[in-house]
This record gives sequence, C-alpha cells and structure tokens, in this order.
Amino acid sequence: MSQNKTIPKIKGEFLLGNLRQMKADPFQALCDWQRDYGDLVSFRLATRHFYLISHPKLIEQALIKQSDTFVKMYDPKKPTGLALVLGQGLVTSQGGLWQRQRRLMQPVFQRSNLASLLPKIVTAGNNLLARWRLLGDGAQVNLADEMMQVTLEVITQTMFSTSVLDKIEHIAPALDTLLRYAAKSVMNPLRMPLFIPTTANREFNAASAVVDDVIYGITEQRRAQPAAHHDLLDMLLNASDDNGELMSDKQIRDEVITIFTAGHETTANLLSWTLYLLARHPEVLAKLRQELDTLVQGKILTAEDLQQLVYTRAVLNESMRLRPPVGIMMRRISRDTELDGHLLKQGRLAMFSIYNIHHHPDFWQQPEQFDPDRFLNAENRRFSFMPFGTGERICIGNHFALLESQLLLSMIIQHFDWQLLGTDEAEIEMAVTLKPKGGIPAKLAVRDGHY
Repeated sequence: MSQNKTIPKIKGEFLLGNLRQMKADPFQALCDWQRDYGDLVSFRLATRHFYLISHPKLIEQALIKQSDTFVKMYDPKKPTGLALVLGQGLVTSQGGLWQRQRRLMQPVFQRSNLASLLPKIVTAGNNLLARWRLLGDGAQVNLADEMMQVTLEVITQTMFSTSVLDKIEHIAPALDTLLRYAAKSVMNPLRMPLFIPTTANREFNAASAVVDDVIYGITEQRRAQPAAHHDLLDMLLNASDDNGELMSDKQIRDEVITIFTAGHETTANLLSWTLYLLARHPEVLAKLRQELDTLVQGKILTAEDLQQLVYTRAVLNESMRLRPPVGIMMRRISRDTELDGHLLKQGRLAMFSIYNIHHHPDFWQQPEQFDPDRFLNAENRRFSFMPFGTGERICIGNHFALLESQLLLSMIIQHFDWQLLGTDEAEIEMAVTLKPKGGIPAKLAVRDGHY
C-alpha cells in the first residue's frame, strides 16, 4: 500500500472516547468536528470506531467506486440503528435480498406510474386544507405535526390503498419513539439489550407493538378482501421467488414498515422545514406565489403542470440543501481500504454527513443563506447535493417524494398564510432524520378568496 496520510482523531475520554459529546448533541458534534478537524476524521464511541466523511470526492470514492467495501451494517444477530425498526426492509437489507426487493418495487416508483397517484395526494391535501378551515382564522397549529399527518395519509393511501388517520394519535408518537431509539443505538454501544426491561427498552417494545399491529392489520385486511388495487401491497403479497415461494409475513412487514416510515417521515420534514424557511423569507414566498398564480390559477395540478413549476422545485431543493431530511448515511467497512491516500480499517463504521456536504464552503457560496436561485442554473452537483443519497442505494422514492412535496406545498401556499409563533431560530435535532426541535408552532390565516 502507498504511503498513508494520517486521519485526524477527535480528542476524547480514555474509556468513553467521544460518547459524551455525541450524546449531548449529535448534530452539533458532527458539525463541530468537521469544522475543527476537516473532511475526514476518526472518532470513538466507547468500543465503536467511526470515520466521519464530509467531502463530495470522498463520497464518490467510497459509495460509487467501492460500494462493495462500504456496505450496509445489517447483522440479524445484533441489529442496530434502523435495522431495529425496519428489520430487513429495502433500506437496511443487502446483497441478493436487497437486489430482488429493489427490482420488485421499482415499477411502483417509476415516473410513468407516479402520475396515477396524484389524485390520492390531492385528496390528502384537500383533507388537510378542509381541517384547517374548520379550525378557523388565527388557529394555532404545529406545522411539523400537521405535515406528519398529511404525509402519513399520502403514503398509506398511495402504497396500501387504506387510511390510518383514525390511529394517527398512536402511530405518530410510536414512530417517533422507534426512530429516536434507533439513532441512539448507533451512537451508544453501551445500551442494554432489548430484553432487559429498562424504561427506554419498554417504551421501544411498546411502540414496536403499536406499529406492528397497524402493519399486520393492513396486510390481513388485504388478504381477507383481495380486490386488485395495483398498489405496492398487491405486489408484495403476490411476489414469488424463482422457486415460486411467496414472501414471508415477516419480510412483507419489513418492507411495508420501511416504505411506511421512510416514505412519510422524510417528506414531512422537508415540508416542515420549507414552510418554516418561507415564513422567515417572505420575499421567496412572494416569488413562489407569483409562479403558482401565473401557472396554476387555482386548478388541480397534473404531472405536466408540476414540470413547469421550476421555482417551486428550486425552493424545495434549497430547503433540502439547507436542512436535508436525512442528515447522515452509515456504512460498515468490510475490508481495509484507502480513501484519498488515507487508510480506513476493516470493521469500523463510516458516517457520511449529508448536512456537512450541503454546507461545505468549497461547494456552496454563503452556505448558511436560504437562496433558491442557486438551483435555477444547471450546475453539476452530483456529489455536493445528495438529499436522497447516491449510488445504487439512492432512495427508491425520490421522484415520488418530490412530486408529493411540490403538490402539497403548492396547495398550502395558494390557500393559506402562516406566521411563526416563535422568533428564535428553530433548533435542529437529529433522530435519524433532521427535525425541527419542538416542531414549528404557527398561526394560520385563510387567504382571501381561497375558501
């Protein structure tokens, strides 16, 4: 091997390493370490060693050129992170199982099929607007909770042809508990195994039971009334492998909960942050309304109309750059390897910070500024902008998420104004996804002539 460059190490405590900083505020720790130590650093959380990677060139070398070395960290004997929640679903599985499931689900998310899902998204959006109108002018809501609710309705209606709104007050907190626990399990290798009844473990198991009840309920209901819905659930229930064997109930559950969770949580965060940023930048909101008033004029949007909404897309892209719904990606290093002349050791974990890359001053002018105009030119940003990941594991639902976000955002903006209740900047909290801490409390106002 060639002469290796040294990877800076974050100073830490003898036994715990950097665990204390990470537990205090994982999001802030990852930002500080890149700023103070550079784009490739190593840190330790007790017994677990990590590399923090925050540069587009390193992303390309690792996730594109060495995707067989930087692998998903699923271990069925000792699941950690998202695998605790999603099992062997599409986000966590690897190898042949992942390839087979990806091939199976791809048609649902192809652009040609997405247009047929628009009416269901419109219905969910109209239900949200109707509920807000009933609340009356000046009503106070938490926009983050509202976006969670509408995106949950979209994902269950489009993928599983059912609604879970009647169970929303149980599902939303349960999912939140599961994702927070998953994030902590990666950051803290000293946690107790799940069978030991600590408070956190009991809460996790109770939340799992709530979500599993919903997922298995959806599946059993479909089996009992197997009309052709031509949705994702139909595909999963009817898919068989080369030997004609159907998927096990457990595998169906893992895929359903993966789409259920990944498919609404990230989009809800994108919409929440976008509404927050627009409230703080009225000049951007005015420009966005101008595009909508010119092109849309109150009609229900088609897939072709959405293609015309260039500025709306730029606003969503800039929102995802500034506040990427998923802040980090994780991989396990399956053998000793090199990145840009640095030796990375087998068995350690690589943490790729999408947030740090999206704020990297070498690739973005005034990176802390909300400026959708930067997305109006056709620059190549292949690895400096990657809200949906990159490489073969790029998010399967990326086109769906953008379509849904464009549609819901344009509906909300045409019919409502909103004012933030707090003047302080919303804090970022990392629990797998990047959320606004405490949500986004706001006051609603119906726009004149948009009843």
